[in-house]
Amino acid sequence: MKANYQFSNICGTVYRQGNILFTLDGNSLLSPVGNRVAVFDLINNKSRTLPFENRKNIAAISLSPNASLLISVDEDGRALLVNFGRGVVLHHFNFQKPVNDVQFSPDGKYIAVTHDSHVQVWRTPNHLVREFAPFVLHRTYTGHHDEVLSIRWSPDSKCFITTSRDMTARLFTLDPLEGFRPKTFAGHRDAVIGAYFSAKGRAIYTVSRDGAVFTWKAKKTEEDKEDMDPADDNVRVVPTSSDASDSIVMTRWGVHERNYFNVPNTKVACTTFHPSSNLLVVGFSTGVFGLWELPQFTNIHTLSISQEKISSVTISPSGEWLAFGARKLGQLLVWEWQSESYILKQQGHYFDMNTLGYAADGQTIATGGDDGKLKVWSVHSGFCFVTFSEHTAPVMDVAFTKQGSVLFSASLDGTVRAFDLIRYRNFRTFTSPSPVQFSALAVDPSGEVVAAGSTDSFEVFLWSVQTGKLLDVLSGHEAPISSLVFCPSGANQLASGSWDRTVRIWSVFGRSRGVETLTLSSDVLSVAFRPDGAEIAASTLDGQITFFDVRSSKQTNMIDGRKDISGGRKADDRVSAANSSSTKAFTSMAYTADGTCILAGGNSKYVVLYDVREGEGALVKKFQISENLSLDGTEEFLDSRKVNSAGINTDLIDDRGDASDLEDRMDTTLPGAARGAGDMSVRKYRQEARTKCVRFSPTGRAWAAASTEGLLIYSLDDTLAFDPFDLTIDLTPQSVLDVLAEREFLKALVLAFRLNEKSLIQRIYESIPRSDVRLVARQVPVVYISALLQFIAEHLEKSPHLEFDLLWIRAVLMAYGRYLRDRSGEFAPVLRAAQKALGDVEQSISRLCDENTSTLRYMIDQSKARQMR
Repeated sequence: MKANYQFSNICGTVYRQGNILFTLDGNSLLSPVGNRVAVFDLINNKSRTLPFENRKNIAAISLSPNASLLISVDEDGRALLVNFGRGVVLHHFNFQKPVNDVQFSPDGKYIAVTHDSHVQVWRTPNHLVREFAPFVLHRTYTGHHDEVLSIRWSPDSKCFITTSRDMTARLFTLDPLEGFRPKTFAGHRDAVIGAYFSAKGRAIYTVSRDGAVFTWKAKKTEEDKEDMDPADDNVRVVPTSSDASDSIVMTRWGVHERNYFNVPNTKVACTTFHPSSNLLVVGFSTGVFGLWELPQFTNIHTLSISQEKISSVTISPSGEWLAFGARKLGQLLVWEWQSESYILKQQGHYFDMNTLGYAADGQTIATGGDDGKLKVWSVHSGFCFVTFSEHTAPVMDVAFTKQGSVLFSASLDGTVRAFDLIRYRNFRTFTSPSPVQFSALAVDPSGEVVAAGSTDSFEVFLWSVQTGKLLDVLSGHEAPISSLVFCPSGANQLASGSWDRTVRIWSVFGRSRGVETLTLSSDVLSVAFRPDGAEIAASTLDGQITFFDVRSSKQTNMIDGRKDISGGRKADDRVSAANSSSTKAFTSMAYTADGTCILAGGNSKYVVLYDVREGEGALVKKFQISENLSLDGTEEFLDSRKVNSAGINTDLIDDRGDASDLEDRMDTTLPGAARGAGDMSVRKYRQEARTKCVRFSPTGRAWAAASTEGLLIYSLDDTLAFDPFDLTIDLTPQSVLDVLAEREFLKALVLAFRLNEKSLIQRIYESIPRSDVRLVARQVPVVYISALLQFIAEHLEKSPHLEFDLLWIRAVLMAYGRYLRDRSGEFAPVLRAAQKALGDVEQSISRLCDENTSTLRYMIDQSKARQMR
């Protein structure tokens, strides 16, 4: 089995903090997700995550005007310069201080960065040349007396305007001009959030946090200035020169008009401006946004889109779409203001994600979280397409039926619910005779019976899905039940793991009603059946994975994984990472589709893959789910530079009282004696890097982990893997093409598979005549059947040659159907991949036909009408 799984996407989180922005064409939206950047394609309805990681959570991002470079800056001011097209990190740089805003100049030659009360302008590095020190400082601009909040360039890149907490905005020129002093725009009574140039540079708009919008225009000429009252707001506007830059710099600016939003009990949280259409978009601290047209200050409309503060807002280059990010709830919204409709509306789990489950086709993932919500995600697009919020307490476990049309969830609110994924409704609710909390869930292979384990009565409850009635209550465990799983081969066996250090295998449908008890050395945390049902694995609190033969109930193997899973020291740990016992156990396990390997994760930053064939327990690969230093447990050794003179780690000191905003300064701790940094009543805490659940895709091509960062998906990256077999010295791409030129199709196809180059296989595959498909498929050696079916499944998803691919699949299955059936376990991933591709094609064709039914009927009616004439 291949183990070269690479990070593919983050599904469960769409926005964390920082600014969001559109690409130049307006078709894609960039959103910071922790220490990564997610790209949402709004036209094709897909999402992807760029492969690089910052050291900490991203605070600001900016895209160059030609969309070739992306700069992302984390909370500490460490920046990455990335090739946006390839997602490759070009340069690392440290700005030494936290950065509030970073902006490329419109010509792409400079990068302006906020640097506390200063502004630094750097020359943009040449991404085509490798340099030792690519970042060259152009100038540092001073003048503000407090933290700089935003930067906005003029259209010609010769000057820029900055805003600050000192309640002023200042206009700077890129290069020194003789006789020019930076202009100061004062008069606001609160911090200035944003300042913007009009389309032709004849006006400047400043927006403050208290809801005031000032319009600045040119004052009267020097001769008339002496006769004018300085406090007069109604100043006349003089014509500007043809050179926009000179007019902006040399103009004597004055307040032309003052406008106010007049929204009570709220503050302005973020703003943006679209110069060509004169639209000002404002996000408020109450979750309301407004759209105003300047300079008339006409309110186009106001809408409440969130229950919490809007953290970031941006507008597409065409001015049609508005994008909003809400940090506290993790919301990302794209709104088309002209039609008043949502283009994108996504939200992750508010608290931790507890569990996940794959549907049988591998295209859908369901997740349950501490917020009591159940979300269903599309693996193909990366978007959540339905959210169920019927549960009133954390969802602890989810499971799909084998057909994939019904989803079950178990929650601490004492209910097990069944959801119809065709009509999107909760059609069954299962409860116990006395209220209990459910922590584990299992569905039998037929989908007729659902079982749930409790944490307080230590019993297993079984219900009928058809009638909703309680069928049986299985008693015997003496501690909370941690895991439940049905035998996947249909042997009518249910395995339950408990903290009482036992695994019980129940014959739930047999007459004997027998129970087999397997005793272990420590508390059982997770149980998993091998896909063929012949072996069961149990992970315990002491970091061991124990394997049992189901028929003989004898132990066959044991893996001691304490050293493999342990890693990462938390900020308040008194012992080193190597000696900490909190991370040395597997809380979730999953077998691969062919049963040769087992994937395990726990309360650490690692997920490990073991080879468990024939009594082996070899570590195949160790995956690190996150390198984000904003999370607790990602560092192996604590940084002694963060320990102050009192011996306290500065990361543990609550500094919210120093925040500038009132809502961020409020103390939410409980009354009573405090215990310093370890006070559990403090509502602010650092999230830990851990994995609560891991699951393998039924296709075997991917696996997913429910982690602190979100739903991480790892998949096989075939484009980078070179995996040839049976190579000889004379086997080259040219020799394969020579064989193809002689029309020896079978030989050319086998040679291409031996060389294992996708482009070459595709060329030969598409060169085989339609009439020869059946003959060639029948003669392909058995050793290449798996590779051929996998290639056809991938080709079917991307190629327009639909009938050709269907002919190949039919010919292969007709010729090797019995062989594939006898080895169904070995070929399960390949067959599921083919089934997934066929399902996608069927859905797209049926949708296309349904959409065009009315059009076809109309054309038929028109032709009949013409014939009657």
